[in-house]
Amino acid sequence: MSEQPRNIVSYSLARHEIRDGDLLLFRPRDWYTRLIAVAGRSEYVHAAMAAWWNQRLMNVEMTSGGGRAQLLSNIVERWPGAIDVYRANATHRRFSREAAVRAMIGITGKKYGWWNLLRAACGHLPLVRLLLSPDCNDTENTPRCPPFCSEAVAMACRRAGVDPVPNLPDRLTEPADLSRSPFYAYRFTLIWEAQAELSDQASLLEKMTHTTG
Repeated sequence: MSEQPRNIVSYSLARHEIRDGDLLLFRPRDWYTRLIAVAGRSEYVHAAMAAWWNQRLMNVEMTSGGGRAQLLSNIVERWPGAIDVYRANATHRRFSREAAVRAMIGITGKKYGWWNLLRAACGHLPLVRLLLSPDCNDTENTPRCPPFCSEAVAMACRRAGVDPVPNLPDRLTEPADLSRSPFYAYRFTLIWEAQAELSDQASLLEKMTHTTG
C-alpha cells in the first residue's frame, strides 16, 4: 500500500474549510484496526461524512454500534492524525450536499450492516476471487440489509445525484474504493491544537539546529 503525502493541518484552521458532504476517512489507530487495513489492502479502515448542524461540525457515520452523529472536534482530539478529509464533488457534477447529509442522517439509530461487511470482506479471499467473477452490477442498490460505514456513504452520495464508485455495488464499496474515486480529492489530515503546537516547536528547533550547524 503506497501512501500519498499528507497535508497536516490543525482542526481549528481546517474546520471552516470542511463542507457538508465531505468525506472523512479514518486511518488505523491500534493493532485491531491495522489488521483491518491489511485485510482490506488499504490505509483506511472507516468512512464517514462531515455535516454542519447549528454551526457545529459533525461526524455522521455507521459504526459497529449503529448509525450515529458525533462532534468531529471530539474525535480529532481523541485520535489526532487519524482522520483524512476529502473534498466531495471534485469532478464538479450535479451533486446536492444537503441531500447527501439528509441521507446520512437517515441512517442514525439504525443497526450496523455486519452481513454486507462480511460479503465485502470475503471478496478479498483468494479462493472466492478465483471462483466468482467480480460483481460490477451497481443498478441493484436497494438496501435489503443495514449498511456498513462506506456503504452508507456511497448510498448517501448516490441519493444526492452521484454514484462515487461506478460499476461497484454500494454493498461492496469499501473505504479504499472511496479514497480512489475521482469524485473525492484529498485535502488534509486533521490534528489537535496541542499536537500542532508541538509540531511547530519541533520545526522551529530543527531550523535553529540547521542554522547553528
